[in-house]
Amino acid sequence: MELDSATGERIRVLKAIDFDFAFLALLTHRGLKPMSRWGKPLAGAGLEALRQLGLQTRKIRRTVRMDKSFNETVFACAPGYLDIYAAHFDHRPVDSSAETVRIEGFLFGYPPCCVAQYVKHHYAPDEFPIHKEQPLFHWVCQGCQITSLLVPAYKEIYRLVDRC
Repeated sequence: MELDSATGERIRVLKAIDFDFAFLALLTHRGLKPMSRWGKPLAGAGLEALRQLGLQTRKIRRTVRMDKSFNETVFACAPGYLDIYAAHFDHRPVDSSAETVRIEGFLFGYPPCCVAQYVKHHYAPDEFPIHKEQPLFHWVCQGCQITSLLVPAYKEIYRLVDRC
């Protein structure tokens, strides 16, 4: 699988911002993730490149301790995911409650078994070998069958971004 020239140009724009950002965008564009989040400031060419990839975007305002706030950008092919995310998280504090983990796990396309284990044991040791090569963006639970199915597609997307 290769990228057409227009998609390749958009990925290069995003890759100039950050490799992982471009990787998330292409994973989302190709439907391997229902939506993704970028927690750093984003405007101009980055937002336009996401939109040209056919991704809907939304700026979400989050707060952290001592009423400090920041913006994150979420993006998806289907606007319903953005609506759900905004309803649960816009203008709300960042937290790691079980409810938040479950909602984010669903919206970001993490395997349900991995989400369930993460709720019980945050940051449990993860022996999954792909983490040494490129990010999966989720903690892999012991014996996960779903992540193994994702790995070949993630590797292909990673290779495409790397070649841009």
